Amino acid sequence: MSDLTSKTLTEPRAPQDCNTMAQVREGVDFIDAKLVRLIATRQGYMHAAARIKQNREDVYDAPRIEDIIQKVLTLSKAAGLSADIAEPVWREMIKQCIAHEFKVWDGEI
Repeated sequence: MSDLTSKTLTEPRAPQDCNTMAQVREGVDFIDAKLVRLIATRQGYMHAAARIKQNREDVYDAPRIEDIIQKVLTLSKAAGLSADIAEPVWREMIKQCIAHEFKVWDGEI
């Protein structure tokens, strides 16, 4: 089993080249480790947004949310990612990021 906290990640086989569940799991663990790092960076931007926004009411921005979703759906289509996966994943991530940003704004974090 891969160590998700490992700093040195070895590029796994491409999905189409996997022949065993161990190879599939290795690839999933690799991707999960990269996703965690990327989402942590995204969280950092939420901290910056809370610091920069002048008003608490600015934390929730419905037009911006829909703009992000449309961009993600366009990118997803080009990458071959199902919209049925992409849209709910991003909507939930945005929802949780907004909640996090409110906590930062309110001084809870």
